Amino acid sequence: LEVANGLEADVVTLALEYDINSIEDAGLIKKGWVNNFKNDSAPYTSTIVFLVRKGNPKNIHDWDDLVKDGVGVITPNPKTSGGARWNYLGAWAYANEKYNGDETKVKEFIKKLYQNVLVLDSGARGATTSFIENGQGDVLIAWENEAYLSLQDYKDEYEIISPSISILAQPSVAVVDDVVDDRGTRNVATEYLKYLYSDDAQRIAGKNYYRPTNKKILKEFSDKFDLSMKLVTIKDFGGWEKVQKKHFADGGIFDEIYAK
Repeated sequence: LEVANGLEADVVTLALEYDINSIEDAGLIKKGWVNNFKNDSAPYTSTIVFLVRKGNPKNIHDWDDLVKDGVGVITPNPKTSGGARWNYLGAWAYANEKYNGDETKVKEFIKKLYQNVLVLDSGARGATTSFIENGQGDVLIAWENEAYLSLQDYKDEYEIISPSISILAQPSVAVVDDVVDDRGTRNVATEYLKYLYSDDAQRIAGKNYYRPTNKKILKEFSDKFDLSMKLVTIKDFGGWEKVQKKHFADGGIFDEIYAK
């Protein structure tokens, strides 16, 4: 939003393709940016996992366990948080397979999940604070890389649970055309984003708990990431424009299921 409103960034690396589309809509990035770099201009990926307290006292192993009575869930508000939209879609993907695409049952599942949410923070950082610093809830739905960072800081207090189905979270990168052309920095900005696909940068991403898109290098981190998870993609949902309108726009499915 800040970039769309005039913050002069040469490049952007954001949680959602939809966020970069909003900068394109402001006239600062040319159409077709998503095809300018490999893998839909996402040099590394993540997915959605569960962070639970050590010993997993509520015996949480999959999305089904998050809708059980007595389980306190922490996740941000998908209306205000990009990361929270990935969380929501991961849950939807699981329920969609469980109920063979029966949208009425899927909505019921998602509604029950959000009924178990104790605090609906505006962003991922606030949700992490609620879970870790304030001790609220039994499970934090989080990006895998963020969960690992929490584990790094509190290795004796938490553990990561990988659900059977999740979503491939693709943080997107783009050159801000209007800015680089004005400042004469297109070449260096482009080279920086190209570098993110290099072997060195892919390994740096892996060491920082992002999944490299280079499949060979990803395998080097198979002891860290659960590569057996089934990962759906945003394309399986019809793309971000469709998802935003259907699920997160005013009057969309999230408003419908979360109405107090």
